[in-house]
Amino acid sequence: MRTLLNNLAKCVLAGALVWVGVGPAHAADAAASAPVKLQGLRGGTPLNQDNPPAGNRQERDHGPADRDFVQQPPLIPHTVSGYQITRNYNKCMDCHAWQKTKASGATKVSVTHFRTRDGQELDNISPRRYFCTQCHVPQTDAKPLVDNTFQRARGLQ
Repeated sequence: MRTLLNNLAKCVLAGALVWVGVGPAHAADAAASAPVKLQGLRGGTPLNQDNPPAGNRQERDHGPADRDFVQQPPLIPHTVSGYQITRNYNKCMDCHAWQKTKASGATKVSVTHFRTRDGQELDNISPRRYFCTQCHVPQTDAKPLVDNTFQRARGLQ
């Protein structure tokens, strides 16, 4: 009889512990299933519609900006509105091609832009580096989309 009571007491205790453990877990599940208001960068615009462009403006032409990390592609320090970069024509090369930089005063295209992915040196811009605005972007006065604590690389400060 005593063994039966001990077993019964153990079962009641185990049941109580399970019930106590389930209580907070159940409360956490209820809180997790409560509706959460999320605000995306699209501002509630449905995915099948375009967002109107933000009211940002490009900065006026000025000297090159400092870089924030070591391998950062230089920012474009002038407007590129209306610039055309197609398979057959690249407006950037009107000033940045090596043979035109003296007359234009623009920075020469880096020698790295003349190498293929296999390391072969070409005598013209490599196709993988031809579309400048894939890496280089104009400077702008836009506010950051999200708060952040980004700091420039220590060696560049």
